[in-house]
Formats: sequence, C-alpha cells, structure tokens
Amino acid sequence: MKRQVIIYPGEDGYWVAECPSLPACISQGKTKTEAIGNINEAIELYIEVLKEEGRDEFIELL
Repeated sequence: MKRQVIIYPGEDGYWVAECPSLPACISQGKTKTEAIGNINEAIELYIEVLKEEGRDEFIELL
C-alpha cells in the first residue's frame, strides 16, 4: 500500500519526513534521500507493531 509522505526542511538543517495517515510517524535525514529511506523504514515498523498488537483492522482504515 502506498502512503503519502511530506518532506520539508527542518530547523536543524536536516530534512523531516512524515506520513500524515500514520499519527506520529515522523523521521528525518541529512538529505532528502536519507529522509525518504528513514520514513519508509518507520512506516514498515509502525505497521508491524500494529499487526503484533492485533490491530490489523486499524491498518485498513489508515
């Protein structure tokens, strides 16, 4: 499933990446490419935790 990701420059010189459909799923990187890789990993882990908690139905709603 594809997710929308928003990328913007942070105050500390890093790039911030967040996934609006997954509350509090935010990451960053020194470059845009690194930020995208980091947010993709964060999304995977976020969904993995939801599955481990038995909240599969919540994933479909997001």
